[in-house]
Amino acid sequence: MATTYNNLFLDTRARLKRAGVEGAQLEAREILCFAADKTREQFYRDMSLYVSAELERRVEELVRRRLDGEPVAYIIGEWEFYGLPLDISRDVLIPRLDTEVLAERGILKARDSGEEARVLDLCAGSGCVGLAVAANAPECRVVLGELSEGALRVCKQNVRRNELNARVTCLSVDAMEAPNSQLWDFDVIVCNPPYIPTGEISGLDISVRDYEPRMALDGGEDGLNYYRAVAAKWKPALRLGGCLIFEVGAGQAADVEKILAQNGYEGIQTTADTQGIWRVVEGTVNR
Repeated sequence: MATTYNNLFLDTRARLKRAGVEGAQLEAREILCFAADKTREQFYRDMSLYVSAELERRVEELVRRRLDGEPVAYIIGEWEFYGLPLDISRDVLIPRLDTEVLAERGILKARDSGEEARVLDLCAGSGCVGLAVAANAPECRVVLGELSEGALRVCKQNVRRNELNARVTCLSVDAMEAPNSQLWDFDVIVCNPPYIPTGEISGLDISVRDYEPRMALDGGEDGLNYYRAVAAKWKPALRLGGCLIFEVGAGQAADVEKILAQNGYEGIQTTADTQGIWRVVEGTVNR
C-alpha cells in the first residue's frame, strides 16, 4: 500500500517515541527532511504526496542508526542553535537548548559593551555560542577559540554558512594554558568547557558516551578542572569591567561561584535554564 509523507512521518515519530526519544517529533521531521533532501517548508507542503520505496528504505536505514544510539544531529550532519543553522560532525558536541542561556547572557553583555565589543568563545566546539553572539550583537567582533583541529574546521564552516566572516575569526587555543598577547582585551569571554567528572562518563547515555567527543566532555576528577584554569589564567585577557561567563553542569554552580570569587571576580551572578537548573555563572573583572 502506498505511503504518504505524513504517514511515514507519523510512523517514524511513533517508533522513536516507543524507544524513549524525547524529541521524537522534531527528530522524525529532521530525518525525513534529510532523507528526502527537502527543506522543512517543502516537507510540510508535500505531506499528502506519496513517497517512493527507495525513500522508505532510506528512512528505515536512518531510523535504525538512531535507534542504535547515534544522535540525529550526527546522522544528518547539521543542527540548529539560537535560530542559526550549523554544520555538525563527530568532532563537536551537539548544541543543546540549555546552552542558549549562555548565548543569551553573552549577547546581552556584548550589547552592553557597545560598538566594537570584543568577545571570545573559549572551548568553542561548533562555534554555536560565539556565532549566536555575533549574529545578535551586530557591532561586536568574535573570536572562536578551540583546540581540536576537527572542531576548528567545523567552526570555520559555520562562520561561512552564516555569512559572519567579516566579524568572526577562528583560532587554535588551549583553554588550559594562559593566552598569548593577541588574545587580550576582551569585553566578554563565554565558555562552555568540558565539565563531566571523569568517573561519570561511563554512565552517560549511549548517545553521548559512545558518539560525542570525550575531549569535549571530560572535566577531570571533579569536573571542575577547566573552571579553575580559565578563571585564573584567562583573567588578564579581560578588560577592566569585562565579564567571564561559564556554562556549568547540574549541581556545579556553587563550586564555580566560589572559584570565581577566589580569583577576584566581582558581581558574581547565576542564571537558571528553562528546567530551573542553575546553568550559567558569571563574574566581572574590576581590578
